[in-house]
Amino acid sequence: MRENRLIRDRYEAWKAEANGRFDLLHANEEELNRIFIGIYGLEGELSPDVAARDVTVHRVFDTKDEVPEEMRGSRYVLTRRDMVVSLISYGVGCLLGRYSLDVDGLAFAGGAWDAAKYVSLVPDDDNILPICDDSYFDDDIVGRFAGFLQAAYGAETLEENMKYIADALGGKGTPRQAIRDYFLKEFYADHVRAYRKRPIYWLFDSGKKNGFKALIYMHRYQPDLPARMRTDYVHEQQERYRTQMAHVLDAMGGAAPSERVGLAKVQGKLAAQAEELRVYEEKIRHLADRRIEIDLDDGVKRNYALFADVLARIG
Repeated sequence: MRENRLIRDRYEAWKAEANGRFDLLHANEEELNRIFIGIYGLEGELSPDVAARDVTVHRVFDTKDEVPEEMRGSRYVLTRRDMVVSLISYGVGCLLGRYSLDVDGLAFAGGAWDAAKYVSLVPDDDNILPICDDSYFDDDIVGRFAGFLQAAYGAETLEENMKYIADALGGKGTPRQAIRDYFLKEFYADHVRAYRKRPIYWLFDSGKKNGFKALIYMHRYQPDLPARMRTDYVHEQQERYRTQMAHVLDAMGGAAPSERVGLAKVQGKLAAQAEELRVYEEKIRHLADRRIEIDLDDGVKRNYALFADVLARIG
């Protein structure tokens, strides 16, 4: 049925279930208080009331503005955005092979890879998901995320679901642009926070100019991954910047003065990204030459430190 393929409907059902649990527990705790107060004859001394912020199950609100004053700051408050962020995280997990739409729980966390677990959605083959300010690569993360939504909810609801996610994130522009902005600016901070500074998805990040970013899954890391990233992604992105800057220069030659101002800004942005990526390419080359191996038993912190020069800082 169509309603089962809309994230909006799934969210409303989840919210109703979560808030039903909250209301039931809240009522039960107050009823127990009344019973014990009655047993011990403390009617005039104690109140059976339980503050909403002290109920230890989640209560869901559509937005932060709807959260009552008495519950603000409670770790048991969730919003529609929280649900969407969790869905995006799960989707990235499916794209990188940690999860599968076809099996419950973890599909892969090290050991032998079982391709038979991935029927509805095949994970990214090289364990590299580029995050750029446009869809430069075939496995661009926004395009791949749309593929996840299509596999999970159906093609007929894809655009509606993309819009719902973008609206929940509060982004600007088209749904795809809003989702792209989230991946560029906020996804990794949310992931690091959720995993308490022990991220399992690692962000290769050239810097603040967004010259190049890419996600990998730690448990699928192989020693040749930096070399493949350098050859198949970084070099390709460098060539793309050179081509784009050449096109902008050609366009400026025949542009009106008012148009040249805008083109000059584009050229400046591209030049800054290209320079950032030039420096980053040297770091990736050095890393690729070392062919670093990791031991999952060493944990995230120690392994992450091996790649500190090329990964996003996690504090």
